Amino acid sequence: MEILSQKELDAFRGAVTACRHAAVVVHTHPDGDAIGSEVALSRYLLSKGKKVSAIFPDSFPGTLAFLAEGERLIDAALSPEEAAGALSACDTLFVLDMNAFRRAEALEPLLRACPAGTKVLIDHHLNPSAEDFDLVFSRTDISSASELLFWILLGCEGGNIAGIPEKSRYALMTGMTTDTNNFANSVYPSTLEMSSLLLASGVDRDGIVSNLYQRYSETRIRAFASLLGSEMAILPGGVACIVADSGFQERFPLAEGETEGLVNIPLGIGEVGISIFARWGGDHFRVSIRSKRGWSANLLARDFFHGGGHELAAGGKILLPEDIGSEADVRSHIAFCVAQFLQNKDNR
Repeated sequence: MEILSQKELDAFRGAVTACRHAAVVVHTHPDGDAIGSEVALSRYLLSKGKKVSAIFPDSFPGTLAFLAEGERLIDAALSPEEAAGALSACDTLFVLDMNAFRRAEALEPLLRACPAGTKVLIDHHLNPSAEDFDLVFSRTDISSASELLFWILLGCEGGNIAGIPEKSRYALMTGMTTDTNNFANSVYPSTLEMSSLLLASGVDRDGIVSNLYQRYSETRIRAFASLLGSEMAILPGGVACIVADSGFQERFPLAEGETEGLVNIPLGIGEVGISIFARWGGDHFRVSIRSKRGWSANLLARDFFHGGGHELAAGGKILLPEDIGSEADVRSHIAFCVAQFLQNKDNR
């Protein structure tokens, strides 16, 4: 299956060959795809004898800590000077799983000022800021950044999957699994071919599934029960809305990443076409949106929640005081935005 042209593969191979010190960066609030692709590329570059600085804008969820075992990673929020030093010293910058520097938030100024002679983007989101990069690998008809990176690395190794380090293969399978919600969405023929090749190479998918979906805390399960039972509303037009405000989070202190997957559950209701989950983030609400085919989560996030993403999976924010005056206004604000969104038939 041809995902990339020979010209693209040659360009990537040339960038790796010329690289001496690589900085690898992903988006803020990194998820499984971001962590998986970053670990995979870092291990691959290390196997080629390169110095690598793998940088996260902020901490990743403890639920994904198994991916980071044995890795040398830089948390820019905890070690800003180390992150800044790595970015100023690198000669090649790899940006993964984000379409623009702004997705790294506080790291954006450092990324823009990075003196690297080559800047490479590997991403699967809409509207990449191609003008900021020397090499752009952007595909929207692919499951994840991890999948796109897999095809790049496999192509650079001439189809020899053994040329991709074992940990890289494991991380790539993990990243793809999380971004497809365990093969529930955004699955393409190339996705299944990737998983088949990785399985045949010895990747322990059962172990990945166990780490991702069978090690939850009791608090998470009880929180989900409460959120789905008493905090979920079905708005007119078939839109499910769940809100976890500061009061809820005091009752159920969930760690970063422990609400992953919640927003998908209401889509199991027949009449629900869109699911929205808003979680208090200290000074704003973080919004996750999922939709069934025929509804645009991307447009809803883009037009009403300062965000965007994929057609069926997107995210954004509700800001204070720009959007709402207080936490108490969040539900009415979401209801208003949904009503405005549904008035436009083009969104269906």
